[in-house]
Amino acid sequence: MVTAMVTPFDDDGALDLDGARVLARHLVANGSDALVVAGTTGEGPVLGDDERIDLFSAVAEAVTVPMIASTGTNDTAHSVAMTRAAEEVGAAAVLVVTPYYNRPSVAGLRAHFSAVADATGLPVMLYDIPVRSGRRIGCDLTLELARSHGNILAIKDATGDVASAGRMVAEAPDGFEVYCGDDSLFLPFLAVGAEGLVGVATHWAGSRIGEMARAFGEGRVGDARRMNASLDASWRFESSDDYPNPVPTKAMMRVLGLPGGSCRLPHGPITEEIEDRARAVFAGLDAPASKNAIG
Repeated sequence: MVTAMVTPFDDDGALDLDGARVLARHLVANGSDALVVAGTTGEGPVLGDDERIDLFSAVAEAVTVPMIASTGTNDTAHSVAMTRAAEEVGAAAVLVVTPYYNRPSVAGLRAHFSAVADATGLPVMLYDIPVRSGRRIGCDLTLELARSHGNILAIKDATGDVASAGRMVAEAPDGFEVYCGDDSLFLPFLAVGAEGLVGVATHWAGSRIGEMARAFGEGRVGDARRMNASLDASWRFESSDDYPNPVPTKAMMRVLGLPGGSCRLPHGPITEEIEDRARAVFAGLDAPASKNAIG
């Protein structure tokens, strides 16, 4: 289970590296096997290059689990430079998102991901999130890249296409892993062979999500389904049009007394309404799901 970690800011909106270290250790202590840093949830697009590198370095030093640096941008040369910088400061792997806004062709995507992979010896995790990037990598290109580049070893699949994920699991070369990139679809992804989750609700429900995955892996499917139902409020809380990710997660961090701070613009403010919802969601984790709700 991997957590896409929020980036803590102080009261003035500056990067809070001490807070990042505290939060990283907290997440590891609560079930995270690795951390993605400066991704979507980490507000990577509003971090300067020096801030990203400092954040990579701080988290890599703070924890013993892998720190996966989000180094992808919509500029190939920039992505290559960030990847090399992340490698220098101790990243265990890099996450490379589809170039957003540009909407490149398949040939352009192939060249982009190849350039980044060729620039590093680190494992590369592709990140397919068409709702934010405007372009899907797709199963065919993912499989091609996995076969042609020995260090492209995983994908964070946030396409919502469970059938495509199942095909990737079935046809990918040995060692290539599919990770669910949408918390609410983690259980269906497990059912088609996904390796794990790169999650958001793992900030506050990591233990429960880990229990669900273990139950499924042990063949206790009914238990896994009940746990998934008990997590539905978390799935619905973590992002919406009014409060897009990572605003709800930062509200939850505030409620739990953990580092986070506010989001940088263009994300909106953390309101009393979303803090109240965070309290209700967290309190609800203690309430077991009804067996009757599963059918």
